[in-house]
Amino acid sequence: MDFPDKEPIITYSHYLRSRYGETDRMGYVYYGRYLEYFEVARTEMIRSYGISYREMEESGVMLPVIHAELEYKQPVLYDEEIEIRVQIFEKPSVRLRTFYEVRSEGNDQPHVTGEVSLCFMDSETRRPRRAPEDFLRKIEQHLKK
Repeated sequence: MDFPDKEPIITYSHYLRSRYGETDRMGYVYYGRYLEYFEVARTEMIRSYGISYREMEESGVMLPVIHAELEYKQPVLYDEEIEIRVQIFEKPSVRLRTFYEVRSEGNDQPHVTGEVSLCFMDSETRRPRRAPEDFLRKIEQHLKK
């Protein structure tokens, strides 16, 4: 999987420690957990910009995942502190494309990389729609800082 060949317009990092219940018998974080990690980091990034998923949903906008791709490079172990880095390379319109790296201190290479695309959707019609103006305005405000 290749990240776009340009500078991201947004980079956000979320930190957490892998828990025992997230690992398999080998002591590795179970591969399916990484999508959950991505969701936590993406949600916290959006919250840090003053945007609430709950408020978007209450206003009739849903944001379902339409594509997910991961590449596993090396395992994350039990009780390892990790950084989940979210990057966005283009302003969202109908689709929000997010890219991820899972890293730990002292490792030059990421453990996992990934891409998740989400689609802004009208909750009544279940049809794609443009990103809400408030969402775009708050993203723009962050870019100006």
